[in-house]
Amino acid sequence: MKTSVLINATIYTGKEEIESGFIRYGKTILAIGEMKDFEEKEEDTIIDVSGKIIVPGFIDVHSHGGYSWDSMDGHSEEINQMVHKMQKEGITSYFATTMTQSYENIEKTMVAIKKAAEVNPVIQGIHLEGPFVSVVFKGAQPEEHIKIPDAEMMRKWNDLSGGRIRLVTYAPETSDATAFEQYCVDNNIVLSVGHSNATRAQLMDSKASHITHLYNAQRGLHHREPGVTGHAFLAKLYSEMIVDGYHIAPDMVNIAYQILGADHIELITDSMRAKGMPDGESELGGQKVFVEDKQARLEDGTLAGSVLEFQDAFKNMMAFTGCGIADAVKMSSVNQAKEFGLTQKGTLEIGKDADMVLFSHDLTLEETISFGEMVK
Repeated sequence: MKTSVLINATIYTGKEEIESGFIRYGKTILAIGEMKDFEEKEEDTIIDVSGKIIVPGFIDVHSHGGYSWDSMDGHSEEINQMVHKMQKEGITSYFATTMTQSYENIEKTMVAIKKAAEVNPVIQGIHLEGPFVSVVFKGAQPEEHIKIPDAEMMRKWNDLSGGRIRLVTYAPETSDATAFEQYCVDNNIVLSVGHSNATRAQLMDSKASHITHLYNAQRGLHHREPGVTGHAFLAKLYSEMIVDGYHIAPDMVNIAYQILGADHIELITDSMRAKGMPDGESELGGQKVFVEDKQARLEDGTLAGSVLEFQDAFKNMMAFTGCGIADAVKMSSVNQAKEFGLTQKGTLEIGKDADMVLFSHDLTLEETISFGEMVK
């Protein structure tokens, strides 16, 4: 069996830093270590990457679309084309994300993502964002399709997806969500508070363990009521962050990092179809979106997802907080794999999938390797 070996790299495995190291891999990682311990084998194809930095492949658990496509279009071939483009940002595991739409459109999307995932292992799950959210913090979620949490609909959609829903964004304060929450817990679906006006008391009574796009579209931190943001800080919940410099001011990114630490933040793009496309008019959930200066907004000025590429989120996190690459790796790969039980992902270790990203010394993304193959 032919194998590839990257040598003379600085490697951040997700657990340690190897200053001068090698990685031998096929579809999975076969060996990893310091160059002083490297011994060439007859079947090796040696690739000298001196001066390069290698990190685990990125895991994006919240992304609607990009490059002109959106998961809600409901076309499996287009979803796979879109995901392939995402890989060039360093994303090697992807949760196709829905949004608040009619039940019929969501059902169509569940079937399409299932079909796409059956041939594309990069798709590791589905993030159902809505329709079970609050009209108070609807953001870019169309109000006419917002519903209260419904266990029976979750069951139907999860069945249609082949059991691929891994994360659901909901507002627990809008109704008695007991049955809905229990179904999700019983079926390994992480409950995430988002587009929510919940108080901390209401959240302490919920089963939510994750926060959708921290700070955005939620009851914020106030000195008389911690709200969703304060609950995330106090309970140390896994918290998504859109680190594009627009959704969250850099100083507020740093505050979250100082409070939550690298172990409880998950970088996401929350990207929409306009990512990677020229500025101008686009669409999200049947609504007009206007893109200018790397910002996507509805006609009323509401931010409507992002056009953020994941490698930029990775670099921005370091720029805004002063954290190092090791912490950025936790927030882009390690935490997601740990929270969602992606046992083959998240760190560079023997036996895990050969998913990795190669950067130049100045953190310019040069290559993505997915299941041992260079992404072309």
